[in-house]
Amino acid sequence: MKILITDKMALEAIELLKKADHDVTFEEFDKSDLIKEIHKYDALMIRGRTKVFEDVIKAGSEGNLKVIGRAGIGVDNIDIQSCAEHNIKVVNAPTGATQSVAELAITFMLSLSRNISKADRSMKKDKWIKKKLMGTEIFGKTLGLIGCGNIGKITAKYAKSFNMSVIGYDPFISKDDMHKDGIIKIEKLEDLMSKSDYISLHLPHLKSTHHIVNQEMLSKMKKTAFLINCSRGGTVDEKALFNVLKNEKISGAGIDVFENEPPTDNPLLKLENVILSPHIGANTKEGQIRAGTVCSEQIIKVLNGEKPDFWVNKKFM
Repeated sequence: MKILITDKMALEAIELLKKADHDVTFEEFDKSDLIKEIHKYDALMIRGRTKVFEDVIKAGSEGNLKVIGRAGIGVDNIDIQSCAEHNIKVVNAPTGATQSVAELAITFMLSLSRNISKADRSMKKDKWIKKKLMGTEIFGKTLGLIGCGNIGKITAKYAKSFNMSVIGYDPFISKDDMHKDGIIKIEKLEDLMSKSDYISLHLPHLKSTHHIVNQEMLSKMKKTAFLINCSRGGTVDEKALFNVLKNEKISGAGIDVFENEPPTDNPLLKLENVILSPHIGANTKEGQIRAGTVCSEQIIKVLNGEKPDFWVNKKFM
């Protein structure tokens, strides 16, 4: 069958599709060309660049399109309900970048605690400001997780190696299940915000999670605490975050995701007590290989008439 890939993908993922005797085409179509061409293909494989909404889905459904695969965990660039209405399965790779994103969250924690970004900038300006760079240890501190799914669990595991206490807020995971991963369940988000020395978000951006960390929640944080977001833009109110950082109501933040990407004219870019990165959480060689190959495996299953393991829009079909 014919498979179209419109975003750059790990070669291992492409080879896996070819070994399954599928005809694979890679072309970074823009929206108009994708609408014109999509009906020719049985499967579409994407990452974050390609947007698959009603017009693309309708065009695909008028042809052979059976499945859309997202090589990653987030599917906010796919209208999964519309796909279901047109009998198109959506699959993803939720385990692909788990380690990569968790490692970035820990990286932010360590970098913020030891002023690594400021130290680096000052050294490159021939400044020796050792006395101004007093840091803190993460050893023995409390990490609060907002979202305790796959990535949250691995982040907790890594944090445990620093002898951190880990608490978590997630309405969809039971106290017992969290306990198995060494996480103490917190029922109210405001309690997690007030008890944590580090707060790390690991949840999708939905209507229910939009600005889940807002002015009110930020006001509950310790002045010595740090906020880390490697999940999705829109889960943190950036204007509120800017205000608490500017007024030093919290110690700092590490942000990898933004409401608008790239974040042009974002006031966070001007602050010293925040470390920013351009949505690189899943951007490791190992993570991209895993995400691509897992997604390829899911697409192959659908094209073989089998039930996929990671069927995102199953409840709508």
